[in-house]
Amino acid sequence: MSVFRAPGRVNLIGEHTDYNDGFVMPVAIDRGTTAAIAPTGGRTIVARSGGKSPAITIDLDRPGSGPSGNWGDYLRGTAAILERRGHRLSGARIEIESDVPPGAGLSSSAALEVAVGFGLLDVAGAAIDLTALALACQQAEHEFVGTRCGIMDQFIACHGRAGHALMLDTRSLEPSYLPLPDSVRVLICNSMIRHAHASGEYNLRRADCEAGVRALAGVIPGVRALRDVTLADLEANRERLGDRVYRRCRHVVSENDRVVRAADALTRGDPAAFGALMVDSHRSMRDDYEISTPEIDALVDAALRCDGVYGARLTGGGFGGCVVALVEVTAAGEAAARIRERYAAATGRSSDIYPCTASDGVRRIA
Repeated sequence: MSVFRAPGRVNLIGEHTDYNDGFVMPVAIDRGTTAAIAPTGGRTIVARSGGKSPAITIDLDRPGSGPSGNWGDYLRGTAAILERRGHRLSGARIEIESDVPPGAGLSSSAALEVAVGFGLLDVAGAAIDLTALALACQQAEHEFVGTRCGIMDQFIACHGRAGHALMLDTRSLEPSYLPLPDSVRVLICNSMIRHAHASGEYNLRRADCEAGVRALAGVIPGVRALRDVTLADLEANRERLGDRVYRRCRHVVSENDRVVRAADALTRGDPAAFGALMVDSHRSMRDDYEISTPEIDALVDAALRCDGVYGARLTGGGFGGCVVALVEVTAAGEAAARIRERYAAATGRSSDIYPCTASDGVRRIA
């Protein structure tokens, strides 16, 4: 039996920009999904998660299509897309374990897809192109889960690097690795409210962005995605877009600019400037993209009131999940305690807080 592990991720800045050909800045975290894979021959995969749930059976010759509504869709889709792309996979027994909290916005789904996809290719003796694997896993989520996600989550699960954030141009798929200073710590603060991208809100936001592109492409030459639009373009065409689509587009266009400036701040070693951009990003997600919740807002506020916290924002798709905070390293322990106290006082809820270490992408571990 061979064992493979892919990390979850936290996105420092750049939310809902990846499916708009924009910029993102995720970090692969030291929580992940492990897939232990034993080839069995034949064309049947039997997978179990955590040793508890009923086993999922996948017929590689007849994988079906579309979502069925259970966690096996991620595996079924990944295997089916890899086969469609020319890889002959083997039947296998797969045992899944994960310490990425599901529904927390830390990309447990991409970690599962990438760990299993990498493992199935490895045991089949296939050459593995990590970017091609990321794209296959993204396609699997589109077709077999029903979430029209961007490429960020699968890409960082494949290409993460220890000690670094990754600034990704999602149009060219060109990564830039940015060292994280030893003087800062990343805290992940879980609101304990689960989100569900496939429930529809995520896809509705993407549809609004596409509506904006269609409207702008009719009057601005060369517009293929919101990546190609400036804030001046938006203002000049505000009436054409309508209020809701205008605000959705304004978030994406301004967020792309924030990611570029955040990369510059990180390169300069200026965590205060980076933190200010995180705060602006959260405000944009709350007011323009409308993907925050009262609990998430309370958690951001709790973090920003702590000494040593440079910035905090919602991370992930929204509608629950986690907040990411950038903290001066010597203040991280005290900040975590104060955040828990203040969040509980404001909401009556507890918050799990995880100090995060930037980690490597998918790999074989045994």
